[in-house]
Amino acid sequence: KNTGKDPDIEAPIPSPDVLPGRNRETSVERNLALFENMKRGMYEEGKYTLRLKMDFESSNPNMYDLVAYRIKYTSHPHAGDGWCIYPSYDFTHGICDSIEHIDYSICTLEFESRREPYFWILWALDLYRPEVYEMSRLNIAYTVLSKRRLIKLVDNKYVRGWDDPRMPTVSGLRRRGYTAEILNSFCNDVGASRAMNLVEMEKLSQTARMNLSKTSRRAMAALEPIKVVITNYEEEVAKLDDKQSMTFEVQNSPTDPSLGSHTVTLTDVIYIDASDFRLENSASYYGLAPNKAVGLKCYGGNLVCDEVVSKTKDGKVQELKCHLDSNESRTVPDSYITWVPKDGMPCEVRVYNHLFVVPEPSDRWEEELNPNSEIIYSNAIVDPSVRAIVDAKNVNKWTSNTALQFERMGYVVVDTDTKYDSVKNEGLLVFNRTVSLKEEKEKKILSAEEEAVAQKRADKTKADTAAKEARMKIAPVDYFKLLPAY
Repeated sequence: KNTGKDPDIEAPIPSPDVLPGRNRETSVERNLALFENMKRGMYEEGKYTLRLKMDFESSNPNMYDLVAYRIKYTSHPHAGDGWCIYPSYDFTHGICDSIEHIDYSICTLEFESRREPYFWILWALDLYRPEVYEMSRLNIAYTVLSKRRLIKLVDNKYVRGWDDPRMPTVSGLRRRGYTAEILNSFCNDVGASRAMNLVEMEKLSQTARMNLSKTSRRAMAALEPIKVVITNYEEEVAKLDDKQSMTFEVQNSPTDPSLGSHTVTLTDVIYIDASDFRLENSASYYGLAPNKAVGLKCYGGNLVCDEVVSKTKDGKVQELKCHLDSNESRTVPDSYITWVPKDGMPCEVRVYNHLFVVPEPSDRWEEELNPNSEIIYSNAIVDPSVRAIVDAKNVNKWTSNTALQFERMGYVVVDTDTKYDSVKNEGLLVFNRTVSLKEEKEKKILSAEEEAVAQKRADKTKADTAAKEARMKIAPVDYFKLLPAY
């Protein structure tokens, strides 16, 4: 360091005791004896390492006698505590590729300088040499790929473990609902490059949506259910003829008839999601509100809210009284909402968002973790048509589990924490949301003042449009006679 010599021409070698080291010229016999003692556990960690006798004349520091084996008193996955010497990645990388007859060893760009020792080791052992290709890392926004940071996420309990659905690990992605087809399609779309890049998380999400929309069967669910008592249910049932009923056949997929169908029954008590009800109506709101009608999915008529029966201490609505309106003269609803019958299945739904609040976490990444990266709805409810396909016996952490589309909410997958028994109809049922639906956008909840401003702006726009239409009907010769401005 600071010798004034160009390191690309002459290697910056410090004291010979450090590099190349005082034992570099030790005989083969003594090296074998020392290595045998290392294997027997006769030395403490760091006392000895086995190094490769490479090339100190190279301008590449990775050729400076890399470590092949070191002592680590850590239990071996197979040999247990009876094994204490472990090879380095640099030593085993090329050997494993060669033994497995890999055609192409593909690495990220930081390994480019390790190509020389990779080939040197295979040359020294006279082994087959695979082709080597380096490309840029596939960096994805709102996450981290550093193993040190991932370990810290797990050790500090920021996530549930290595297979947490927020983790960019294979097990984490699989648990969240990303299948091999989704990931392969995503990688094919992104392609390989040597340029530094940052891929938007939305691209992965959109790839998932396109794949899951073709293969996922539909179901209705409520994350925060509100109980709805239908006061005129028996009257509406009495109006039905012999060919009609309150049980409806629903296609599992609107685009693929081969996925079959299921039935859902409109009962005298149903549950709707809290996002579909407000105590105060507004022009920009299309859900249910007091004295307002909305359409019920599958059912041909409307649902009209008559009374708010109960609320929690913090003002959340728990129960409503409503009536059905099937008259031909009924109001055309602004929207149709989903619902769950009274025999719906209790479940827990875990909604996942970005792990970080910034696209590219900095060195202070722990302060940039998203506190809302996991939102748990422990009192959710799903329609009973999915009962047979969500049994815990069908759940496996090594495979992609059953995926569903919760209508108007997103795509979900059965989680490995599920203990549900479909025969006994009991046990914990857990879903993880993979991605939201394409058309679902987060809407800001406006205050009363903001609602008033928005309404005033809408009224002005409407008045301006009406005035313009009125002006267009006036003949040009009468402008100065009839225009209000004159």
